[in-house]
Amino acid sequence: MNISDPLLSPTPFGRLMRDTHFLLDPSYNPLNHGSFGTYPKYVQKRLHECQAMSEARPDAFVRHQCPALLDESRATVADYVGVPSDEIVLVPNASTATNVVLRNLQFEKGDVVIHMSTVYGAVEKTIAYVSEITPLESINVAISYPMSDDNVVNQFRIAIQATQQAGQKVRLAIFDTITSMPGLRVPWERLVALCKEQGVLSFVDGAHGIGQIKIDIPNVQPDFLVSNLHKWLFVPRGCAAFYVPKRNQHLIRTTLPTSHGFTPLQKPGQPAIFNPLPATPKSGFVLLFQFVATIDVSPYLCVKAALEFREKVCGGEEKVMDYCQKLANDAGTLAADIFGTEVLDNPERSLTKCAMTNVRLPLEIGEGEGKVPLPEVSEVINWLAYRLIEDYDTYASIFFHAGAVYVRFSGQVYLELDDYRRGAESVMELCRRAERGEYREQDS
Repeated sequence: MNISDPLLSPTPFGRLMRDTHFLLDPSYNPLNHGSFGTYPKYVQKRLHECQAMSEARPDAFVRHQCPALLDESRATVADYVGVPSDEIVLVPNASTATNVVLRNLQFEKGDVVIHMSTVYGAVEKTIAYVSEITPLESINVAISYPMSDDNVVNQFRIAIQATQQAGQKVRLAIFDTITSMPGLRVPWERLVALCKEQGVLSFVDGAHGIGQIKIDIPNVQPDFLVSNLHKWLFVPRGCAAFYVPKRNQHLIRTTLPTSHGFTPLQKPGQPAIFNPLPATPKSGFVLLFQFVATIDVSPYLCVKAALEFREKVCGGEEKVMDYCQKLANDAGTLAADIFGTEVLDNPERSLTKCAMTNVRLPLEIGEGEGKVPLPEVSEVINWLAYRLIEDYDTYASIFFHAGAVYVRFSGQVYLELDDYRRGAESVMELCRRAERGEYREQDS
């Protein structure tokens, strides 16, 4: 493929970008790119090529072609984030890498993992499960936005030091690059530095990282970092980059599920377990993740195509990130004006330095006419989310935080400001319906 390919023609952002290059239904108003992402036709073409290669000669592909193509993808990601290729592997999603780290570390009595109250729900549940089967304990650092970056870092420092003073050991701290709901920028670089200072392993959940903001791994040097590529980089679902520096690779002994790359501890007189895959001089860490049971790894092989699209069609990473962040910020201002509320941000405006914005909905929580009783908030949120799709053919994430209901909008190159106007007007109309108690009348 080359620049003459019509699927690589430079195109202005907005509606023309959407109609020319993306697969979205013309009537659908997609304001929630952050949850699952999507990808352009050019990347779909590469995806189908890889699936066709796999089906044409399955054994040859899985055993020989695919490992070489995976190496190319890993090298592409490694170059993008500025690390050696043998420190990057590809996994289906951020949740997989979270499980790999938490299930590989050996926890003893007194060990603690620290995380924020805004941690992604699946991560918190993973911590809860590991705490059920090991001596691990967890500490939840209360974060109630809006907060300054200084305050966030200080709250984390207080939690670590209080735990250590109580005679426990903080083995691991988990925090985001950008939280999910609310979708806000986290001072993750400063939190990594804090962990180094306190002798704590850092695990950065960058699910909303690569492709949305600059991820400076070489200078920050986290102990573990994962970032989905299917959310913001235009790689098909599911694909994530999992970074483990050489200094920590000995801590990761198995994938989940355990597969042929695992090397068991050898017991006297016990023969080695046969590995049916071809021998290779690659590092043990890379081999561990090269073949993890039989799945379709075609999305992993689309990283180069995604970056090519972003460079040739969109004009490069900086242009994409600047447009998406500005659009999200402008959308937040517009929606706040329609709702008569405000954007969730701090005085330093550091929380909105990303491509997502969060706007408080005009729903009053409490008892009385036109108000939403606190016990019914979850029901209302689910009703709003369902009706957005069913009645208005649009979607944006709705959530409860710090005593209020918010909507989260995502900026993306196939959207323009009028899309958010229509979306915000739909949300506003639904809020009026909720105030009248319509959510109580639902049959589904």
